Amino acid sequence: MLQKTAIAEEPPSRVFHRRCDAALPLAVTGEGPWVIDDQGRRYLDACGGAAVCSLGYGHPRVVEAVQRQMATMPYVHSSFFTTEPCERLAELLVEQAPPGLERVYYLSGGSEAVEAALKLARQYHLEAGESQRRWFVAREQSYHGNTLGALAVGGNRWRREPFDPLLMPSHHIPPCYAYRHRRPDETPEAYGRRAADELERKLQELGPENVIAFIAEPVVGATAGAVPPAPGYFRRIREICDRHGVLLIFDEVMCGIGRTGSFYAFEQEGVVPDIVVLAKGLGAGYQPVAALLVSEAIHERIRSGTGYFQHGHTYMAHASALAAALAVGQTILEEGLVGQVRLRGQQLQQRLVARFGDHPHVGDIRGRGLLLGLELVRDRARREPFAPETRLDARIRALALERGLMCYPMHGTIDGRQGHHVLLAPPFIVTEEQLDEIVDRLAPAIEQAIAGSGDG
Repeated sequence: MLQKTAIAEEPPSRVFHRRCDAALPLAVTGEGPWVIDDQGRRYLDACGGAAVCSLGYGHPRVVEAVQRQMATMPYVHSSFFTTEPCERLAELLVEQAPPGLERVYYLSGGSEAVEAALKLARQYHLEAGESQRRWFVAREQSYHGNTLGALAVGGNRWRREPFDPLLMPSHHIPPCYAYRHRRPDETPEAYGRRAADELERKLQELGPENVIAFIAEPVVGATAGAVPPAPGYFRRIREICDRHGVLLIFDEVMCGIGRTGSFYAFEQEGVVPDIVVLAKGLGAGYQPVAALLVSEAIHERIRSGTGYFQHGHTYMAHASALAAALAVGQTILEEGLVGQVRLRGQQLQQRLVARFGDHPHVGDIRGRGLLLGLELVRDRARREPFAPETRLDARIRALALERGLMCYPMHGTIDGRQGHHVLLAPPFIVTEEQLDEIVDRLAPAIEQAIAGSGDG
């Protein structure tokens, strides 16, 4: 059921905010990793506004690219024309991908892109006369977006519950979540194999000939808190999909475009998916933009069949948005920022371990690159979570903001109800000194939130 909140005095705004009682600061400018409000207060963005702002704020190259495109050709409908940034960005994305991923399909946001991936996967099978394939399999404690199709394949129970009657049927397997599910006597590799074999069991239950695709985040984002896969997990997943003709879709909306220390997150898994969903860091917050990176095999089946992907949106391939994304991609590559992410990620993880490694209420510090998470626990030895009623995530967020720090705490880490974590995803341009500031501001916010929770 939807939870009711106390009604506050009506704020002086006509905006329908996410929270109806919101009284938000007014952001007026940004400089690098800093957001500045109308009172001149500075906030260090340690979450990239939800792992979006990889280049920080006000990057001159991206701003200039958007301004130039706006002055020449801001928008043209994609069924009539292509544009220079449309073609050049596709070349850049394909050049960074392994052989086989050869086509790019543009959209305007992550949820929209996931919807397109699901429809494309279904049509791929239809073109081969496999109309019986109707199921998607995903993972519990995953997140793939907030539109109805994306929500249906997602495993975030808290987001799904109010809309369950509207969602298409889909199926879920347990997550690859070593901190919670690896047995004491298991090696990481053995656990990865066991977790991946859950897909084989699910396919046999459904009939593999009835399954369209398996969709997963290579590194799970905000729902479970920067959970990386166990060694060999996705290699086993790829084997299972190949054996049964099931497509493999990687949702890299949060973890892609350099965020986890490689341009595409899947590069570190030693496999090549059939479809990759990209957003967030693709435009780095400068424009709303998303894309599918698609295998040539999928494109060829549709090209030689009906010749038409039965999908589309008015603002897809928006020229100004693609100009921003092109400038973002060029900046990341030319300035060596993927390597910078690996370095700064190691440095941030070292600082987090130094500050929280022995903390009685921090059970796990995990992640890759500059996508890191701290899982909070009431009892570290037993890995017992704090009670959901503590609203620990909201307390940490508010207390950190008071200290001029933007972070991304969440609840429901374990099963949609139990568990809390803090996600960190600072811009790639963050300095070592700013990493110190992140930890120095976060630590007292966590301490104060736990002390005031009544469950510490």
